[in-house]
Amino acid sequence: MTADKANASRRIAFLGTGLMGAPMARRLLKAGFPVTVWNRDASKAEALATAGASLAATAADAARDADIVFTMLSDGNAVGQVLFEAGVAEVLKVGAIVVDSSSIAAPIARDHAARLAELDVAHVDAPVSGGVVGAEAGTLAIMAGGEAEVIADLTDVFAALGRVTHVGPAGAGQICKLANQQIVAITIGAVAEAMILVEAGGADRGRFRDAIRGGFAESRILDLHGARMVNRTFVPGGPSRLQLKDLDAVAAMADLLGLELPLTAMVRSEFRDFVTDGGGEKDHSALLLHLEKLNGSERKEDQ
Repeated sequence: MTADKANASRRIAFLGTGLMGAPMARRLLKAGFPVTVWNRDASKAEALATAGASLAATAADAARDADIVFTMLSDGNAVGQVLFEAGVAEVLKVGAIVVDSSSIAAPIARDHAARLAELDVAHVDAPVSGGVVGAEAGTLAIMAGGEAEVIADLTDVFAALGRVTHVGPAGAGQICKLANQQIVAITIGAVAEAMILVEAGGADRGRFRDAIRGGFAESRILDLHGARMVNRTFVPGGPSRLQLKDLDAVAAMADLLGLELPLTAMVRSEFRDFVTDGGGEKDHSALLLHLEKLNGSERKEDQ
């Protein structure tokens, strides 16, 4: 059996087709999987019809008869509501697999896994990193928590989306995603502060970024978000309100585990102030704007 024929035998439902969900669903369609999509804002799901997706009026309709159900939703409350209040869990067949790629709290992911296990439905928490660019290219880093054999059974599915790593039991994927978001947020803060220093000292930000590429400060953040800061293009990508949501989840886990994470606490405070000041819908690289305001170097075109 060819890969395309094998893929065509596994029916996928994709719930949540926003910035990340839509390109992920397209990748699955391109790999030959039959995909039924649903989104609260139906227009975002309808855009996938031209790529071959079937449209469902409700989340439960999408999940009925599916072998694999992906969720890519805003937070744990949204995932729980869709799974257990909107009728999805009730219609899942025995042996189905729920793959939650949303970024949610680890205890919530573990609770969802336990509740679905009672229905003989497997659960994998599989948040991703790589942003819209990675979702479109199929190069996402996928952090999977759950049973090893279930994740192994999804190898062909994950291959369409990126590189999967089994990081531990239920909830471990979400812990790793939070750790990823710590690194992202702190590095964005570091690059933004460096941009402030460079310009105040009379150097050119773009040339500074070019100069340090390939050195010890090289990173994906310097590459992509450093370019956003230089070009002042802050259409999200990753909205700052969602970065703050993830940092809030990190803080909650740190409290639960009795940890002191001072760098995370500092950058969380800066993102909270930026979001409160109206920056929630700007890309998280726009933390630069907040730091410019603190230093009295904000630009007229950004006000």
